[in-house]
Amino acid sequence: METAKVETPKVGSAKFEAVRYVLRSNIRQYAMLIALIVIMAFFQIATNGILLMPMNVTNLVLQNSYVLILAIGMTLCILTGGHIDLSVGSVCAFIAAIMGHLAINLKMDIGLALIISLMIGVIIGIWQGFWIAYVKIPPFIGTLAGMLLFRGLTTTMLKGLTLSPFPESFQKISSGFLPDFFTGLGSGLNVTPLVISVVFSAILVIMQIKKRRDKVKNEAEITPVSVFVIQLLLIVIAINLFAYWLAAYKGIPIILIILGVLIFGYHFFTTKTVPGRYIYALGGNEKAARLSGIDTKKVFFFVYMNMTVLAAVAGIAFASRTNSAFPTLGSNFEMDAIASCFIGGASATGGIGTVIGTIIGALVMGVLNNGMSIMGVGSDWQMTIKGFVLLMAVAFDVISKSKAK
Repeated sequence: METAKVETPKVGSAKFEAVRYVLRSNIRQYAMLIALIVIMAFFQIATNGILLMPMNVTNLVLQNSYVLILAIGMTLCILTGGHIDLSVGSVCAFIAAIMGHLAINLKMDIGLALIISLMIGVIIGIWQGFWIAYVKIPPFIGTLAGMLLFRGLTTTMLKGLTLSPFPESFQKISSGFLPDFFTGLGSGLNVTPLVISVVFSAILVIMQIKKRRDKVKNEAEITPVSVFVIQLLLIVIAINLFAYWLAAYKGIPIILIILGVLIFGYHFFTTKTVPGRYIYALGGNEKAARLSGIDTKKVFFFVYMNMTVLAAVAGIAFASRTNSAFPTLGSNFEMDAIASCFIGGASATGGIGTVIGTIIGALVMGVLNNGMSIMGVGSDWQMTIKGFVLLMAVAFDVISKSKAK
């Protein structure tokens, strides 16, 4: 008489399956993160260590701040169904021209000029959102009209000339740094970024442990402890290494604080709030979202108004960085923002994508630009390479979806 063999589950295989599940469910984000690390390593070697010099790391933040700001807003547009906003570059130029007229020509107080410029950005957003959400003009056509309209108004306002220089207080938005609050330590470093990174790392670790405990309590699926620890350790190392680079140069740029607030705010909005989930629902299936009681018109209106406001912020940041407002400002800004979203994991059909993924995508574009510039690669080849990277990112999205069916 044969006895039946009872196979006991192997702990090692269970852990392996859990790791595979995590990687498979977050494949776009992990793939782009790995790609970013590989690209950084390549250019670090190819530029003889120049890429990750403290001064160049800070310049990467300053040079790409406007792309990061635009990409955050563009993510929400793409989430609604793969739609894009073609007008953001022209809106950046128009707001920069207004800021230049108020601050340079009229000698207006910088604070008041900023408020007026941002309010005009809100008005433009209401204008664009109205046509797209309530008149039902397709976003591509509506924002294409906006691109032509505001580029024409910018050229008219500036009369084909460049406005410069801005007051020094305005330039500090994109070139200023926080003072070191620990100057008495005499370490040769700007200690403030190091202190902030340590405090932030501690808070992050506590929050992640609490989040994991809540999942265990609710019997939700979690990653193995070893994977969780490695993930957390790598994040903490990356945060503190970045803080060291900032500390070794001039400290924390003011624009980085603005970016940090925007990234955290929009990440929280899209993942933890009901209106944020409405955007994902709209992108997943507009008809189903409407039948479930979501006011899709309001969602579209908010998304495109929000995009224009962020374009105004990006225009101000770029004008502050270049210390000028000129007719061609913002050319191809929309392309950089769109590419950042798709490279960072946003789906071309909508409903899939994250703010954090978009930031990774924007950093990929920024490192490519900076690394190739250091190596002396011409602008023609830079465009060619960036176009190829974008094509591969979207192809990866399409292929991975077809395999999942």
